[in-house]
Amino acid sequence: MSHPDPRVDAYIAKSAEFARPILEHIRAMVHAACPEAEEATKWGMPYFIYKGSMMCGMASFKQHCSLHFWQYKEIFGADAAGDGEGMGQFGKLASVRDLPVKKELASYVKKAMALIDAGVKQKRPKTVTKPAPVPPDDFVALLAQKKHTAARKTYEGFTASMQCEYVEWMTEAKTEATRQKRIATTLEWLAEGKQRNWKYQ
Repeated sequence: MSHPDPRVDAYIAKSAEFARPILEHIRAMVHAACPEAEEATKWGMPYFIYKGSMMCGMASFKQHCSLHFWQYKEIFGADAAGDGEGMGQFGKLASVRDLPVKKELASYVKKAMALIDAGVKQKRPKTVTKPAPVPPDDFVALLAQKKHTAARKTYEGFTASMQCEYVEWMTEAKTEATRQKRIATTLEWLAEGKQRNWKYQ
């Protein structure tokens, strides 16, 4: 294997038992298709770099793994699944059998290499600025209480988009009981310094 990164070794070693064969398989296939690939970690996950550019990455979660190609729209088409679902372009991978066959996977790696060789850059979506979130009045009242000082400091230190994730989660509850439960959970997670989607980070 060319350019192994010990951080990737450590990532695989600490992953769930079911995930290790999947991650090792992806790793071996990428290096077989692209011997020049270098390894790195970005956002706490293993990525494969080709000629200084991001090519693809992999991740493990509690019950599945994912494989994500950086320029996925150019490889798979404009309607290809991308960021936001946490599942890359191949859905939730629970075993090696869920991956494309070697030849197919190698073809995607070759396409990614060709795009990088051609100097194609991933098109970044236009940034849409969200309005400042308006938290529920009862949540604001609870935040003001002394016992929730830690939660308030975390919330006030968040960006508007990070605050909005919590506000939307609370306000989109379908019942009052669910809303109150989400407010309590929000206060608990904020006191621990956690973002809304901390489980997936």
